[in-house]
Amino acid sequence: MSRVLYDLAGAEEDRRFSPYCWRTRLALAHKGLAFETMPWRFTDKEAIAFSGQGSVPVLVDGDRTLSDSWAIALELEERYPHAPSLFGGPEGRALAHFVNAWTDRVLLPAMGRMVVLDIYGHLHEKDRAYFRATREARYGGPLEQVVADREARLPELQALLAPVRTALAQGPFLGGASPRYADYIVFSSFQWARCVSPFVLLGAEDPVFAWRERLLDAHGGLARAAKGYPVA
Repeated sequence: MSRVLYDLAGAEEDRRFSPYCWRTRLALAHKGLAFETMPWRFTDKEAIAFSGQGSVPVLVDGDRTLSDSWAIALELEERYPHAPSLFGGPEGRALAHFVNAWTDRVLLPAMGRMVVLDIYGHLHEKDRAYFRATREARYGGPLEQVVADREARLPELQALLAPVRTALAQGPFLGGASPRYADYIVFSSFQWARCVSPFVLLGAEDPVFAWRERLLDAHGGLARAAKGYPVA
């Protein structure tokens, strides 16, 4: 069975930086499912028109076309029940659903204000006007202004991670002894930043730093091998 993941790329085809696509990449790796990726850019709407979507991830899994990272995770869990579980049961799925909402509504917006101009710098020329217009509308000002005081605001972002640190006090991963989908959701936000920005988000003494290191090395170093910046 062939699997193709349409995956957001920058000007360089191998710079893959979407946090939502990374959630799907890691979910597929967790399940042990082979896949190939197809580079996609913001203005390549026609390339995924068959899916009825205007953004990625889009996963073609044999005769199924899937979209939305959360929906994809649910489908993979149901379709491949004998592969390692992404959630570890209904309770884990409920927890991951909460983590998904918290990450999308709290963590990603805060992190975006740190790295949005760096993303712009890595985009293909054909995507730049679209990205600047949509993100400046989202953040309420020029990209340069959005990131201008990011050093001063960094402690605010780090404070948002307090629930993650609390959870990690109980074990090496949010999922316990091994990573689960809740880990991939939060980690993919950091992978998004690492792929596009040299801005250092975490100190080496932070428990979240060590957790991120463990996930960079997970699944044969899938995330660490991706094009990006050092995180030390």
